[in-house]
Order: sequence, then structure tokens, then C-alpha cells
Amino acid sequence: MSGGTIAVTVAWATPDLQDIVPLTLPVGATLANAVARSGLLDRHGIDPGATRVGIHGRLARDDTVLADGDRVEIYRPLVADPKEARRLRARSKAGASSTRRRPA
Repeated sequence: MSGGTIAVTVAWATPDLQDIVPLTLPVGATLANAVARSGLLDRHGIDPGATRVGIHGRLARDDTVLADGDRVEIYRPLVADPKEARRLRARSKAGASSTRRRPA
């Protein structure tokens, strides 16, 4: 199926903003091609070295070949370590449950 095109979207989101760019790319285009063509890195001053990318919520490599309908996502850097955040939530829940009174 050479010579055709595919339709994809590239998305960047923050708590205050969602920017989605629809693109038509040649068959065989990669994730890196889509991110570059979207212009989102330049438009939002995104450091490509500090971000990760994925397709439909799953991390993917820059050289991943895209399929028609793919949603390419540019992920923001993590602010907190997910393992540490989980530990803190577990401690908070454990503390809350030990202070609850049981019905008599």
C-alpha cells in the first residue's frame, strides 16, 4: 500500500491547555515525523529531550511507524516519582483508616 496517506492527530496537554493537531502523512511515516510536522514542540517551547511520546496512551519509540487513526501524544515530564506518590497515598489511607471509629 505504498503511495497512500494516513490521518493522525498529535496532542499536547497541560492542566490549562489542550492542543491537538490533525495531520495527513504518507504511509510509512513515523512517530518522530508526526511530532516534527505538528509544530507543537516549537509552539509550546517543549524540550524534546525532557519529554516522552506515545500512541493511544502507550509509550512508543520515535521510529514507530504510524497507522491510520493513530493519536500521537507528547507527554509532560513527571513532577513526582510515581512510586513515591503511591507510597504517600498508601500511608495516608492507612493513617485515616486507623483513626476511624467502628460502629458499636
